[in-house]
Amino acid sequence: MGDPAGIGPEICLHLLNNTEIRNQCMPIVFGTAAVLRTVSDAIGIPFTARVIRHEDWGRERICLNEPCVMDFDCIDAEALVPGQVDARCGEAAFRYVIASIEAGLAGEVDAVSTAPLNKEAMHAAGHTFPGHTEIFAQRTQADRSCMMLTSDELTCSFVTVHVGLCDVPGLITMQRVRDVIELTTDAMRRIRECEPKIVVCGLNPHAGENGLFGHREEERFIIPAIEVARFSGINIEGPLPPDTAFLAWRREKTDAFICMYHDQGHIPLKALAFDSAINTTLGLPVIRTSVDHGTAFDIAWQGKANPNSLIEAVRLAARMCAK
Repeated sequence: MGDPAGIGPEICLHLLNNTEIRNQCMPIVFGTAAVLRTVSDAIGIPFTARVIRHEDWGRERICLNEPCVMDFDCIDAEALVPGQVDARCGEAAFRYVIASIEAGLAGEVDAVSTAPLNKEAMHAAGHTFPGHTEIFAQRTQADRSCMMLTSDELTCSFVTVHVGLCDVPGLITMQRVRDVIELTTDAMRRIRECEPKIVVCGLNPHAGENGLFGHREEERFIIPAIEVARFSGINIEGPLPPDTAFLAWRREKTDAFICMYHDQGHIPLKALAFDSAINTTLGLPVIRTSVDHGTAFDIAWQGKANPNSLIEAVRLAARMCAK
């Protein structure tokens, strides 16, 4: 459900009421039923889903045949202020995520789609993760993983994500770039059901221009990873200058772009597909997708939130389960 004070409860209500989704999968919201009821009353979206107490999950999930809410009665809905950073909300959101991961690892759910959490609230609760991606990677003990954002217009995977720009060069290694290329290629094969075309962006302006810019990160790390990938049979190109990599004609011929840092891929993605892009973490033993937006505190509990990204995230998770 994400942070209770954000738009997570609202978009989850839309999900529970979406009849098309019910034909593709059985949605289960890990959250707090009292918060969903409060938001339902505030904005007029019906809340009719079955509620199962977290303590009763092991017994009642066996006969589950309808959308439901796994209820964590861990926060007082009446005490919440929508749109406000609150450590109690950060703790609740963290509990929902951990429970969903455990359910995925145990085979009790087929996939997990996450609504947005607020990093400040989560940190105030004592959980100092940069975001969902890192929580999933640590909890599942994945050997390698990466974030991928995908939409009809553009797909990007990231060598680094939630770190300061000054820290990015020190985190780029040949093995890390190679891992992201391989994880992305495998994901695109499953999602697109074809042999994908991969484009790798350089780190520096003009992709380093033969060492003129940066500290030869392209020559030392990125190019060797590309050569290994090409030798293994991956259809790959790069490193390309980041300022021209996403031109329309190139996007039409590319299935996925490998980006070196957060904003290199997030800026074009959000410019082109803000309401439809989906976040997924590759390399995990649990299928995980997510919305590609934040908690939107400025419009929380007002009936203004667009649920499309969550709907598409659940659809992608269902497709990935079927592969």
